[in-house]
Amino acid sequence: MSLALLVNPASAHGRTLKLLPALEQGLDARRVSFRVERTRGLEDGVERALQAAEAGEIPVVVSGDGLIGAVGGALAGSETPLGIVPGGRGNDLARVLGVPTDPDAAAATLARRELRSIDVGEVNGKRFLGIVSVGFDSVANERANQTRWLRGNLVYAYSGIRTLLGWKPARFTLAVGERRERFTGYSVSVANSRAFGGGMFIAPDAELDDGEFDVVTVGEVGKLRFLSNLPKVFKGTHVEEDEVRVFRAARLELSASRPFPVYADGEHLTDLPATLRVLPRALSVIVPPRAGD
Repeated sequence: MSLALLVNPASAHGRTLKLLPALEQGLDARRVSFRVERTRGLEDGVERALQAAEAGEIPVVVSGDGLIGAVGGALAGSETPLGIVPGGRGNDLARVLGVPTDPDAAAATLARRELRSIDVGEVNGKRFLGIVSVGFDSVANERANQTRWLRGNLVYAYSGIRTLLGWKPARFTLAVGERRERFTGYSVSVANSRAFGGGMFIAPDAELDDGEFDVVTVGEVGKLRFLSNLPKVFKGTHVEEDEVRVFRAARLELSASRPFPVYADGEHLTDLPATLRVLPRALSVIVPPRAGD
């Protein structure tokens, strides 16, 4: 099957376009048939991916988590696999899957075409591959998307501090089956994957193919303590703190005492209240060979 490279020219301030020549060279060297299309946004990228799948091609997203999540969600339930070449700011799904950022190594992965089936999440009917965030995290994500003068992980650190300065605790309600829980605090993360925000392992034990979300809640705590614990998220050790709780669920409902956007894969998908469910192993993704293969 030929590859359809879907390139977002605006991703990571144009860095994706700089990766393209080396990626093309790597594919040519391995005699992989491909063509290139430049996308003009998420909807356009999804449409082009579906057209490629209909033509018997494998869509390969050369961009960040937003377009990867949108295209992966659209392909879920089909027999067409998804290829990934990380070219965004965060690249969190690629990080968890082990997909290399080096374009020649990415080309080698695409040529090998080893597949892994992963779960797909759904929130209010909108699909995602990574982590749904609500509360402090979704407000910070919204601010990060509006910040154009910083690059890389700095934008997430900046937006987090700005959000913390004006933050007031909210009351969240989670319903899992007949069980309903309420808590006051910062955020709820519903994790299909382990990482978001450019390497923050908010759900360090989450698995992409276990048929369940890892739900991470952060309760009420002083701002200085919250700030001092933020670096722990990059190692996943924050889950050891008393104010952090983790449980698993395949379906849940989520609401809060005030309006919040619902973000996933770096994009604003919907708003509260939200109903979430897992679509088990609904998507095949091209990944590097496992150790020993």
